[in-house]
Amino acid sequence: MDKLQDILKFTIEYLEKRMVKKPRFEGEKIISHVLNLDRILLYANFDMELKEEDKLKIRTILKEISQRKITFDKYLEEKTNKNYKELLEEKKSYLEENRALLKKSIEYLENKNIKEARLDTELIFSNVLKYDRMMLTLSLTREITEEEKEHIREMLKKRAIDKLPVQYILGFEEFYGRKFKVIKDVLIPRPETERLVEECLKRLESRESQIVLDIGTGSGAIGITIAKEMKNSKVLACDLSDNALKIAKINGLNLEVPNIKFQKSDLFSEIKFTNFDLIVSNPPYISQEEYESLQVEVKMHEPQMALTDNKDGLYFYKKITRESVNHLKNGGILAFEIGYNQGEAVKNLLEKNSFENIEVIKDYQGQDRIVIGVKK
Repeated sequence: MDKLQDILKFTIEYLEKRMVKKPRFEGEKIISHVLNLDRILLYANFDMELKEEDKLKIRTILKEISQRKITFDKYLEEKTNKNYKELLEEKKSYLEENRALLKKSIEYLENKNIKEARLDTELIFSNVLKYDRMMLTLSLTREITEEEKEHIREMLKKRAIDKLPVQYILGFEEFYGRKFKVIKDVLIPRPETERLVEECLKRLESRESQIVLDIGTGSGAIGITIAKEMKNSKVLACDLSDNALKIAKINGLNLEVPNIKFQKSDLFSEIKFTNFDLIVSNPPYISQEEYESLQVEVKMHEPQMALTDNKDGLYFYKKITRESVNHLKNGGILAFEIGYNQGEAVKNLLEKNSFENIEVIKDYQGQDRIVIGVKK
């Protein structure tokens, strides 16, 4: 029982059984106080997962007011020397002050030419203050400590002056609804790569065998997601970078994925298995020419070896396509993420290397993003 709606239901029933007057009103006040949320916002956050410490606080308050037969207002007065109305006024004051701080922070990033200034600022505030970003502007009802303000300032400076991507500042990025740890040694997972995962899952679904190779795994986002979504699958994820493999392994442990293994390998160099159902890769596909025109934060901070082949952008497609034939079973699938202008070229590569039923699939922005083929 971790969700807000369950805790609220339990709290109201607990108070009703102990004959507390206005049990719903009292229960809402207790929970909104503990979570630093306006009472009305409780119903907009029904699916919120509560931390153990917050659940413990709620249980402690419930136990005390029911045993002593006192109202929550009386409990607050004893603990804070303020009644519920006074605390509400105090929260309103903090809300105005904190919203002003948030606004100034957004303007600071805007003045430093940060494209997603509002989003990045909200992510930083949410991370430091432990609030859901979607509810941030309605949740700033407590004092932000000097230590928290300093932490926010340092993060904003890294974004504005060092041009460090916000994902590296926070230390994670969300992919397919899960948090993946990221550092500068791994590429930040992109939303368009989720489309590649969706297409792989769709094709694996009907297969009795689901043995998968993820080439150039980086943070592990593709391989781990497939393993997590397909409980009966067996996934091998490889990368040439020791640091990338270290992060991928941490993500595998954090997300509790038992059906994935990690191996250091330069493409297929250390891969001995030759009967994969699916080989998937999001290789470095940006040409040297295009790399020079990338955003400054990408060029400065994301690993170059994960972005470009330092040639025409097709080197890894050629090599993986050619060698994958020896590692896929007949009818096995090869799936690539591609650059927006590489659909025809990669499709031709697959045609020349014993693949059929080749599809070029667009992402949700309408750009060519995936090429998938089946080994004859």
